[in-house]
Amino acid sequence: MTPNIAIVGIETPHWRMPRLWLPVFLLWIPVILLSPFIFLVLVVVAIGLRTNIWRLIALMWGIVCSLRGTDVHIRAEGSQVVVRIL
Repeated sequence: MTPNIAIVGIETPHWRMPRLWLPVFLLWIPVILLSPFIFLVLVVVAIGLRTNIWRLIALMWGIVCSLRGTDVHIRAEGSQVVVRIL
C-alpha cells in the first residue's frame, strides 16, 4: 500500500513550527500526468544499466510502497526535525 500522509515538524530553541500533515496521495495527480515522461526516463535508465524495464518499475514501486511507516528523528544542538510517513 502506498503512503497517504506525511507529518513534518521542526523545532529550534527559539522557534517551533506546528506539525504539518501533508497529504501525500495528492502527489499522485502530477505523477499520473507526468507518467509518459517518467516512463521514458526509466527506459533510458534501464538501457543504461542493461536491465529489464519491468524489473526497474517493480523496484521503484517496491521502494514507494515500503516508505509507509518511515519515522525519522534528527536532533542537533537543540534543534529537532521529525518526519513520519503514514
